[in-house]
Amino acid sequence: MTTQTRPVSTDADPGVAPRSRAITLLVLGAVGASLAVAVGSPIATSVIGLILFGILHNLLEIRYVAGRFSGVLGRPFLDLLGALITGIVVCRLLVGVVGRPAQLAEILLGYGVLAAAAWQGLDGRRRVTALAVVGTASVVSLTFPAYHFVVLTHLHNVVPLFFLWEWSRRIVSRRGRQAFRAVQLVWVVAVPAVILLGLIDGSLGADPGIVRSVVGDGHSVVASSAPPGAAATVVGMRFLTVFAFMQTMHYVVWVALMPRVAPDASAAFEARVPWVTGPRLWAMGFMAAAVFAVLFGVDFVQGKALYAALASYHAYLELPVLLAMLLGARGLAAATSGGPDDSTHDSTEVPAGTSVGHVTAAPVGGGGGTGRGLGPGSAAAVAPEPEVHP
Repeated sequence: MTTQTRPVSTDADPGVAPRSRAITLLVLGAVGASLAVAVGSPIATSVIGLILFGILHNLLEIRYVAGRFSGVLGRPFLDLLGALITGIVVCRLLVGVVGRPAQLAEILLGYGVLAAAAWQGLDGRRRVTALAVVGTASVVSLTFPAYHFVVLTHLHNVVPLFFLWEWSRRIVSRRGRQAFRAVQLVWVVAVPAVILLGLIDGSLGADPGIVRSVVGDGHSVVASSAPPGAAATVVGMRFLTVFAFMQTMHYVVWVALMPRVAPDASAAFEARVPWVTGPRLWAMGFMAAAVFAVLFGVDFVQGKALYAALASYHAYLELPVLLAMLLGARGLAAATSGGPDDSTHDSTEVPAGTSVGHVTAAPVGGGGGTGRGLGPGSAAAVAPEPEVHP
């Protein structure tokens, strides 16, 4: 019995996948610009960035994660995650009323998300080990809840590194891939280390500047990212500067970079949720930004509390995918196959039924493959992963 094949192009569409060198240089330029504004005015940078891109980047990140990793976020697991995260949203909304109990409940639910992801995606010894680590970490977090939320705040801005690292597998040239990854390490590791070590303390700006009318002296902004008791110290200002810089790069990744270089993820999401087209999603993001601009102007603390509650969906939805990427959970292979690290690029044909990106190559004359969580025939609308050439 012969195996039917269908041709699959191994050349990137230049209109979809820009050259890797250009992408790397643009990210490096964004690092320099983000550092300049964050060091000069970290309070204003973090507040203005939140107003302009907070909700929009939430929506775009959810689109990428749900589209790219549909194999990990299939139903009914996605329904369970939705219930747990909705509980976290409620806890965040109740913090101002009941205080510490709501924070402790959020911590438990957050670790519940990780435990559910470990149970769903792992098995055997890996599952037992992951659950043991999650249990131990939850005890530490419940013992030191204030530190838990500071760590969570900063770790959220580190997460794009893992998605960018995974995406870079599309870059054909090993040298180009290494250069791209090196730039990511610069902004995630090297720059924060320089700031936290106090090497640029003389350049840090503590004046709220143009957002003074919104946040006053900015103490609440500093306190949200500083270790407990350090908000009024230079250490607190260092942590805020790191946060402002990495938040800005966080927005660069999700608002400017990923929609441009990963159109297949957007197409996969629209195949799952057809009514949320690209223009509609961007429109929702900008309209929400306008609403929150008013809320922040009226009462910044309450407006930020509401934003933090709604942002729980994107912040916690990425955790199961992150766990899957780090530990190789079930459902991940189909979502990430087809990159240069997985196969050679000499062949131009793929056996029928072989997974290519988000598409299953169907036998000649057969119907389109159906990805997990996608409706029948919808996978045909999703392009294979584009390769990015140097």
